[in-house]
Amino acid sequence: MEFHTGDQPEEGRYRCKNCGYIVRITSDTEKLPACPNCGHHEFEKLEDED
Repeated sequence: MEFHTGDQPEEGRYRCKNCGYIVRITSDTEKLPACPNCGHHEFEKLEDED
């Protein structure tokens, strides 16, 4: 599933589909930012860490 800047996804880690930078969302009310590394707007959710 693809997520975009401004989406309010569930808590977790999201990887930029352009450069691979990982953004961590820590609250259900937090919105995905543009990638801090490259400014891209598309992300994919990573599996939870064990």
